Amino acid sequence: MEWTHSETIGLSNVKCVKCEGTGFRPGTHRDGKTPCNCVLRNIFRACLSRLYACNSFDNYIARVEYNFCPGHDASRSWTHKTQDYAADFYLIAKRTLTEREFAVLRLHYLLRHDWNACCNFLRMDRGAFFHICYRVEQKLGRAYREVRPYSLFPCDEYFGGTLRRKAAEPFFVDALRTKYEVIRPPVRKAA
Repeated sequence: MEWTHSETIGLSNVKCVKCEGTGFRPGTHRDGKTPCNCVLRNIFRACLSRLYACNSFDNYIARVEYNFCPGHDASRSWTHKTQDYAADFYLIAKRTLTEREFAVLRLHYLLRHDWNACCNFLRMDRGAFFHICYRVEQKLGRAYREVRPYSLFPCDEYFGGTLRRKAAEPFFVDALRTKYEVIRPPVRKAA
């Protein structure tokens, strides 16, 4: 996965001490293409806010969409985009995180308990809890951006269905003329 400067600069924190707002972590031991942790955390927060928006719909309202499915036959299918997004969010988190980190994600981010209740339930101190929170945001931010073939971030591409196809061949008028030639009568030269 190639990270570009145009993606990371918009997501970076201007007051970040490590990247100084550029989005990439500088250093002699890095290649200059590693995104900063502030970018990864903002990607996670964008995906989480989209998940909250998906869950804000009433459960009895099933939003079914008739979408284009890219492939050889170019067919269409019925999908539940909001439920698919929630399932992808959860399953990627389950695969990526350890058990302790997933417990923090489930309690603090998904069930929306405050830090004090989470610390009491998980039997940890405040500092360890917030270190795990930052680690969860960084791991999942990278995972949601780099998962293939359909990444969760940017969310508009997941829901909007931007198709990445080969560009269509331009239609030129010259191609039409070779098929149907125009008949022109001969013109007499002026004397």
